Amino acid sequence: MAGFEQACHEKGICLFVLPHRLPKFNGCVESAHRTHAEEFYQVYADDRCELPTLNQVLAEWERIYNQVRPHVALEDLTPQQYIQSHYT
Repeated sequence: MAGFEQACHEKGICLFVLPHRLPKFNGCVESAHRTHAEEFYQVYADDRCELPTLNQVLAEWERIYNQVRPHVALEDLTPQQYIQSHYT
C-alpha cells in the first residue's frame, strides 16, 4: 500500500483512505469487493493465467455484472437497467 500511496503523492493525487471493513463508511464498496471475490476471483483462480487473458475474462465478467446480473440493492435490476430507468 505504501508504494501506491507514494505514487499517488508523486502525481498529486489526494487520497481519502477509509478504515478497512467498516461498513458504516464504505458498506457499498465492501459489498462490491465481496461480490467480486466470491463470483469472479474464487471461481476463476488460475495462477498460471497471463495478464492479457485475465483482463479479457475480467472484462467479460464486468459486462455480465453490469448488464446481465440483477442486484437486490437495485430493485432486482442490473446496474444498466437501473441507470436507464432512473436517469434517462
